[in-house]
Amino acid sequence: MNLFGKKQMEPHNHIVDELSQKGLRMTPQRLMIVAVVENSTNHISVEEIYAQVTEKYPNVNISTVYRTLDTLEELKLVTKTDLGDGRVRYHPADKGHHHHLVCRECGAIIDLDEKALTGLQETLLRDYNFIADLRHLGISGICIKCNRQVVKKE
Repeated sequence: MNLFGKKQMEPHNHIVDELSQKGLRMTPQRLMIVAVVENSTNHISVEEIYAQVTEKYPNVNISTVYRTLDTLEELKLVTKTDLGDGRVRYHPADKGHHHHLVCRECGAIIDLDEKALTGLQETLLRDYNFIADLRHLGISGICIKCNRQVVKKE
């Protein structure tokens, strides 16, 4: 049992080790933020992380969550993705690189394998001398279901 009465919420040792190696103190708040991100089954927003952490530490400031996430992102321990809902979401970097197709109409999110963008990455390097960071993207558009509804209306 953990602090939240759910499955054990302990951060992966490599994140804690990485933060410690950089000389960062492992405060209870920082540990909780890392644990919430690591144990999330989906991409998680700052507000969602904050809500879970304040269940145990009600005096934690949301700026602590932002600063911790900025640090984790700088160290490439989390990825940050805009899934089109007006909130940036975070995902542990070690849980794999993948992308998302996000429907602007219904909000559906479809996972897209990283291999789907390999050609784009190669084209950007070859034609533009640009090394694209395509580790975690949200691509907006319209899903087939919503597209069919639009076509029916016309």
